[in-house]
Amino acid sequence: MKVTEHIQNANGKTLFSFEILPPLKGQNIQSIFDAIDPLMEFNPAFIDVTYHREEYEYVEREDGLLEKRVVKKRPGTVGICAAIQNKYGVDAVPHILCGGFSKEDTENFLIDIDFLGIHNVVALRGDAVKTETYFKPEKNGHAFAKDLVEQIVKMNHGTYLDESLENSACTDFNIGVAGYPEKHMEAASLEQDIYHLKKKVEAGADYIVTQMFFDNQKYHDFVEKCRTSGINVPIIPGLKPITTKSQLSMIPHRFKVDLPNELVIAIAKAKDNKEVKEIGINWCIQQSKDLMKNGAPVLHYYSMGKSEVVKRIASEVFKD
Repeated sequence: MKVTEHIQNANGKTLFSFEILPPLKGQNIQSIFDAIDPLMEFNPAFIDVTYHREEYEYVEREDGLLEKRVVKKRPGTVGICAAIQNKYGVDAVPHILCGGFSKEDTENFLIDIDFLGIHNVVALRGDAVKTETYFKPEKNGHAFAKDLVEQIVKMNHGTYLDESLENSACTDFNIGVAGYPEKHMEAASLEQDIYHLKKKVEAGADYIVTQMFFDNQKYHDFVEKCRTSGINVPIIPGLKPITTKSQLSMIPHRFKVDLPNELVIAIAKAKDNKEVKEIGINWCIQQSKDLMKNGAPVLHYYSMGKSEVVKRIASEVFKD
């Protein structure tokens, strides 16, 4: 079932979903099942699986020269999605990036997941690799998520890169895109960011999943601004509980989001990370209850493979 169909069929009830990372290369898929199993009692409507693009590292050879090697530390997105749908009967939603993909790579990726019966996808530009200051698209790739959305929509209408194909099959992808309640780090202003978000929706995006936030008012204001601008698709809040003191500096640096002063002070006063985790869980529970009360279509948790934390939150929020 498509993500938007899940939302429509829920008739106003807030749904539960979460995002997982593929395991590090060399680990098996059991680690994924171990992360999902404890959360199945909350009937997730769908499970997102992130995609991690190839990066490069330079290794010094015996002759002293540097050798460039491709590194992909978390492969397996497509296989994990297929396994989730087969094992749990839950819709899996793979992320697909502009970064690291040519248009041909994108088309082949979409053909693969279509053959597997996967009909949801999140289209993202992706971040710059560590060796780049700014994002750089692949040769014959997409520079913006809007362009990626347009390619997916064309395939939904049976149009492939090879226009000479006859009787080509139409895919049927439900397309999610990212939204940023505190604006994308590269956007000049929130208004400009919403302008570009609207372009993605006009290109064919069916729903929006937000970046994490810790002040619900920023989500509510973001939704209101989106609606005022003419964006009417579902806007799903993305949530992440803080579990360590180091995240006080890491999250603002990495994701360019603010933390409410009340939360910062409480975490700073905590004597250890065990206490920080309790603070973060309780904060996320209160966020979740408020979002549910205010009609959020889905609560989407960035689990980072830590199902124990998400389970404790869901046990309070989604209990019957």
